[in-house]
Amino acid sequence: MTSRVRHVTIDCADAYRLGTFWAEVLGARVSDEDQPGDDEALVAADGITLLFVEVPEGKTAKNRIHVDLEPQDRTREEEVERLLTLGATLVEDHRRPDGLGWATLADIEGNEFCVERSSGERAASAPVDGAVPAP
Repeated sequence: MTSRVRHVTIDCADAYRLGTFWAEVLGARVSDEDQPGDDEALVAADGITLLFVEVPEGKTAKNRIHVDLEPQDRTREEEVERLLTLGATLVEDHRRPDGLGWATLADIEGNEFCVERSSGERAASAPVDGAVPAP
């Protein structure tokens, strides 16, 4: 027997507020069972389920695990701008002039995540030999 990842759990100060942010990021919704003030909030999106759980301690260091986002219907640059508008902040910019790289952002509670190039951007820069394009 093996296991599967049921959901990724993220500790936070305000589960519903952070869940609402990530629901907007992922084009999903917070579960109908969760309400403002609840100590947990579940967001199920295409390919991932995030569970936000309130904890008493605040975030004090860099995440040991994070989410890498790949835009589906826009470029990396357009997605970074959209996420900044939602309240994310730019932490580190690893984007390169040749189009490779990624942007590291933080959500509204300071949890880091990365935005990589879209699959269309990767395909446009794919080497002719069929090698897998870099982020």
